[in-house]
Amino acid sequence: MDFYSIASGSSGNCIYIGSDKTSVLIDAGISCKRITDALHLIGRTPRDITAILVTHEHSDHISGLGVLSRKAHIPIYATAATIRQIQRYQPLGKVDEDLFHAIDADLPFTVGDLQIEAFHISHDAADPVAYRVESGGRSAAVATDMGCFSRYTLAHLKGLDTVLVESNHDENMLQVGPYPYPLKRRILSLDSSGRMLLSQILHDNMKKAYLGHLSKTNNYDELAYATVMSELALDEQCPYKEGDIPVEVASRDHPMELLHF
Repeated sequence: MDFYSIASGSSGNCIYIGSDKTSVLIDAGISCKRITDALHLIGRTPRDITAILVTHEHSDHISGLGVLSRKAHIPIYATAATIRQIQRYQPLGKVDEDLFHAIDADLPFTVGDLQIEAFHISHDAADPVAYRVESGGRSAAVATDMGCFSRYTLAHLKGLDTVLVESNHDENMLQVGPYPYPLKRRILSLDSSGRMLLSQILHDNMKKAYLGHLSKTNNYDELAYATVMSELALDEQCPYKEGDIPVEVASRDHPMELLHF
């Protein structure tokens, strides 16, 4: 399988996951041009994309969806409630209704040779989900915008080869930053960092973990990484420390190196 973070941040998200036969995008929250340019770097084009899996309807996850789906006629998978919100989002323009495919959380489905399972996340959207993708005994997941996590969440993230998890904001930067108080309160109540989640899903065979969905205003790469490493070191229940398993911060603005596993 291949895992390729094209963009991951509060200003736009798009992740590529593929096998030798099937390629999907998780979200299309940046421009069609940026997605196309990033795909060219790994020898792909939008017409190689079998499906777009949408986590939820916020603009940083769907802003490029309309142009991309129309240009390459790519099927769109999302929960029924998310699809309704997408169709009401006027900036996307008209998207062919036949391209939409409603899925249910916890009911696995297939796209080509990829086995996919959506699972519920806690976020202020209609029916938001994260995705786990498997093929040929390999697996990857993208789980961001989580207000909290539970045993249910952990069950869907066990045994992965790679994962991208939330590391949105640094609480100190958020508290002293420029956002108005109601927005700060909303972010603190809705967006939980994946730091503590990560310590519970690391295992010996994990190839790489990514910290994603960083806020442009309230976090930066070095701080996100240092905070995670510090918390791993302080977690007596977690046997993994810095250097045991590769952990990398996914860029908000630039594609990361293709991970093949």
